[in-house]
Amino acid sequence: MFIIETVCVAWFSLEFLLRFIQARSKLEFLRGPLNIIDAMAILPYYVSLVVSEDDPSLDHEKSGGGKGYLDKLSLVLRILRALRILYVMRLARHSLGLQTLGLTVRRSTREFGLLLLFLCVAVTLFSPLVHLAESELTGTHDFSSIPASYWWAIISMTTVGYGDMVPRSIPGQVVALSSILSGILIMAFPATSIFHMFSRSYQELKMEHDRLFKEECAAAAAAVAAASEELHEAGGGGGEQYSAGPGLHLDKGSVHSLESLALLGKGGDAAGNNHSLPPAAF
Repeated sequence: MFIIETVCVAWFSLEFLLRFIQARSKLEFLRGPLNIIDAMAILPYYVSLVVSEDDPSLDHEKSGGGKGYLDKLSLVLRILRALRILYVMRLARHSLGLQTLGLTVRRSTREFGLLLLFLCVAVTLFSPLVHLAESELTGTHDFSSIPASYWWAIISMTTVGYGDMVPRSIPGQVVALSSILSGILIMAFPATSIFHMFSRSYQELKMEHDRLFKEECAAAAAAVAAASEELHEAGGGGGEQYSAGPGLHLDKGSVHSLESLALLGKGGDAAGNNHSLPPAAF
C-alpha cells in the first residue's frame, strides 16, 4: 500500500506542480477551492515522511518527560493521515455530477440557512415539552434535562431515530409524533427550491461543456480550412500529407475525420441547447 500511495502522490504532485507553473495568476491559482483541496490531500504524505510516529527517538523523548507534546504531535499526524480521504474530491474535476452538487450547495446557502433556522426553532420547542412529559409527569430518567432532550429532538425531526432515548408515556409519545410530523414538513419546505437550483445548475454546466466542445470543433474546422487552402495554393500536387500548422501534418484520412468532427459540432446548434435532466443525475 505504501508503494501504491507513493506512486499516486508523486503523480498528483507532478500534476499540481505543472498546473501551478502554467497558471497565469499564481495567487488566483492558490485561492481556488479545488487547488486548496489538492494541496491538503498531498501535504499529509510528505509530513508523515518527515515525522513518523514510529521514530525511536520520539519514544526516548516520550519516556524522558515530553509526553504531552508528543501526544499532541501524534494526534496531528493522525488527523493529517485522515485528510488523505480528500483524494476522492479530485473526482470533482472530471465529474459533471459532483460539479453540479458543489455549485448547488454554493448557490443554495440561503435555503440551507432557512432549513437550519426552522430546525433550531422546532428543537427548542419540542425539547422542553418532551422533558416535561417524561421527567416531570412520569418520573422517568431518560430525559434528564432539557439540553439532553435536544439530541432526541434532532434525531426525531430528521427521521433518524437511533432509539437511545424513547418516550414511554402517552403524553411523551404525542409530543414525539408531533415532532416527527413537523420535521418532515420542515425538511420538505426548502427541498423544492434546492431541487430546482440543482436542475438549473446542471443545465448551465451542460451548456458550458457543449460550448467548449463546439469551440474545439470550430478550431478543428479552421485547421481543415487552412489545410485545404494550402493544398490549393500548392497547385494540387497530390501529396499524401497536408500541413495544418506548425508541427501538425494531416493525411487524407485525418482531413475527412476533422471534417466529420466539424459537422458534428455544427449539428449541435441545430439540436438546440435544451437538455433534459437525466434520471441518473439524481
